[in-house]
Amino acid sequence: MPSSAQELCALLDLETIDLNLFRGTQPDTMLQRVFGGQVAAQALVAGARTVEPEREVHSLHSYFLRPGDTAVPIVYDVERIRDGGSFSTRRIVARQHGRGIYFMTASFQTPEDGFDHQDAMPEVPAPEECVELAELFRRRDPENADHWKREWAALGLRFVGDSGTGGTLPADVHPSQARLWIRINGALGEDPLLHRAAFTYASDMTLLNSTLVPHGIDVGHPKMQSASLDHTIWFHRPFRADEWLLYDQVSPSASGARGLGIGRVFAQDGRLVASVAQEGLIRHRG
Repeated sequence: MPSSAQELCALLDLETIDLNLFRGTQPDTMLQRVFGGQVAAQALVAGARTVEPEREVHSLHSYFLRPGDTAVPIVYDVERIRDGGSFSTRRIVARQHGRGIYFMTASFQTPEDGFDHQDAMPEVPAPEECVELAELFRRRDPENADHWKREWAALGLRFVGDSGTGGTLPADVHPSQARLWIRINGALGEDPLLHRAAFTYASDMTLLNSTLVPHGIDVGHPKMQSASLDHTIWFHRPFRADEWLLYDQVSPSASGARGLGIGRVFAQDGRLVASVAQEGLIRHRG
C-alpha cells in the first residue's frame, strides 16, 4: 500500500484513456484483494474528472461487488447521469477482467450558503495523548506488526477508546463504539478533491471493526470472514485530510452475519466535516 502521502497522491492520479474512461494503478501490497478504500477513492476521482471544477462532491453511495485483483489496473467507466443548475450526478463502475467489481453513485454541488447546525464534538484526548494503532497491533500480534505498519504507513491512526471489555467508553447506550484520530501522514497540497478522496481512502480502514467491539474479536482474526458490502459518505464542510480528524464510530446493529457501522468525522476545531455509513460481512467461521 502507499507508504507516504506522495505515493497516495500518485495512486489517486488516474490516467485518462478515453472520454469518461480512466485507469487506476495498483500499489505494492501483500493484500490478497484490493483495499476497498482504494477503489472508492479512485472512483471518486474518476467521477470528479467529468464535473465542472467548481462543483464539489457532497455525497457518494457505493457497493463492493467482487474482490479486486491487486495484480492488474482498474478501469473506471463514468456515466454522466445529470447536470443541473446546482447539482451533477455521476455513476462510476470499476472493472477488472471484463467484470464490475465496484459501483458508485456520486453527487456534486456548486457551493452555496444555507442553514447551518451540527452535533457537538465529543470531549476526547488530543491525538498526541493517544496511543498509535500500530502499537496496539504490536501488543496483540507482534509477529505481524512490522508488516501491518508498512502496509498502512501513509495513514496516521491514534486509538482514543472503545466500549469493549475494559474499554474507556460506556456501553449502556452504544455497546459497540470506537473512537480514533486519523490523518494522512504528509502534506496533500490545496486541492479539495484530493483531501476528500484521501479521506475516502482512509474511511474504509477501521469502520467495519467497530461492529465487532463487544464480541472480543476483530476483522483480521483467522476465524473471521469479513468484507465491506457497501459504503456511503456525506461531506458536510471543508477539511484537510492531512490534519487530524476524530472518527467517532458506532455500530447500532449486527445480525445475520452483517454489521452496520456509522461514523461522525470531526476536525480538531470541532466542526463536523463528514458522516460515514458502512455495512459489511462479519461471518464467524469458528
